[in-house]
Amino acid sequence: MSGPDAIRIAEKIFLSKDKKPVNSFKSHTIHYGFIVEDLSQSTQPTISTPGVEMVDEVLLTVMKAPRTYTRQDIVEINCHGGIVALRKVLELCLRHGARLANPGEFTLRAFLNGRIDLTQAEAVLNIVDAKTEEALKVATRQLEGSLSKILNSIHKDLLDIVSEFEALLDFPEEEIEESQKEEIISRLENTIKELDKLLEHSREGRLIQEGIKCVICGKPNVGKSSLMNALLGKERVIVTPIPGTTRDVVEEIVDLHGIPLRIADTAGIIETEDLVEKEGIERAKREMENADLIILVLDTTQGVNGDDIFLLERIKDKNHIICVNKIDLKSEMDLEVVEKKFGIQNVVRISALKNQGITELKDRIYSLFLNEEIDFSIPLITNLRHIEAIRKVKEKVLVAIDSFKEGRYLEIITQELKDALSEVSRVLGREITEEVLTTIFSRFCIGK
Repeated sequence: MSGPDAIRIAEKIFLSKDKKPVNSFKSHTIHYGFIVEDLSQSTQPTISTPGVEMVDEVLLTVMKAPRTYTRQDIVEINCHGGIVALRKVLELCLRHGARLANPGEFTLRAFLNGRIDLTQAEAVLNIVDAKTEEALKVATRQLEGSLSKILNSIHKDLLDIVSEFEALLDFPEEEIEESQKEEIISRLENTIKELDKLLEHSREGRLIQEGIKCVICGKPNVGKSSLMNALLGKERVIVTPIPGTTRDVVEEIVDLHGIPLRIADTAGIIETEDLVEKEGIERAKREMENADLIILVLDTTQGVNGDDIFLLERIKDKNHIICVNKIDLKSEMDLEVVEKKFGIQNVVRISALKNQGITELKDRIYSLFLNEEIDFSIPLITNLRHIEAIRKVKEKVLVAIDSFKEGRYLEIITQELKDALSEVSRVLGREITEEVLTTIFSRFCIGK
């Protein structure tokens, strides 16, 4: 519970082992005791007092404002894990004046009370949503303020320059000396360099956060599910020699050198009259339309037929890799011809069942989206809102530099820099609308 009444509510339901009232507890201390029904009817209740019914044996933590996550009084009750006990404790809290938190409300209060800025608040959501250790690392660095530090420095530099320009506007008889003009341009160009560093690695940041949506497709029984199991390193999907075993889209996530690879195994795509199989095939086609990458599986023991050609035509304009599967068996396919026809860079020879070629396939996928390994020591932007705002800041500052060099009116240059300042402020949450806050925090889980 967070808020000015948190301790008062706890006093009504918590009976400490040493009989001390909750409001006497020192901040950031943990106390052993019991959650009981309403204590207000007893002056000196104990666990054996008639009418005092124990709900659970708990540890209660008291943290007093302002040294808390929300900068409000906070009470945490550590119950046993059973759902009945938890629900009963929650009901007692609500009965005595608490209410259920809205999505992200604890983090929202931390932001509104000045404990963290908006980039750090959004980092909390990224921590919760992290699918790989690297994504968690990037989010925790942002929560520590790695991005905020850079943006606050840019904000300060721009604000200083705007202040200088406004002072000059107040005294129009004062002229800007050439050395002063060069120094200001140099400062603005340094700001552009800082913005470029952030934007340069924004693609990596988005990949770490959102991952690569990968769809495995092919005819029935070519080894799609076996390939998915091989990529996952576990038996996730049912594999049988019966064509059409997979009838729906099955999704899982693989950690691909820090990038979440969101794999979807789909139904084999053929002409069929089976209604269930037909629906699975339609879903497979929809998944292919929205994929970042398509892996087409061919069966080397069958050769290439019309169904394969149909799929090859369907995926040729998208990022794709052709996996020639079952290379451990006798081949009916001239692999060199396939590689020559479809491009050797697009073909990987594998045996999903024997785990052959899977490492090469993973490396091929990684190289399709990234040219080199990600440097996790630099701040990586994972949020599209931040990327768009930083691009706008860069655009405004570049216009200001060109205008300054061309000797345009100082009022115009100052306004461009003020607009850039506003964009930085919006990222940090200094200038933010209720609509934007609602959009951001609605994606949080309850509380948090």
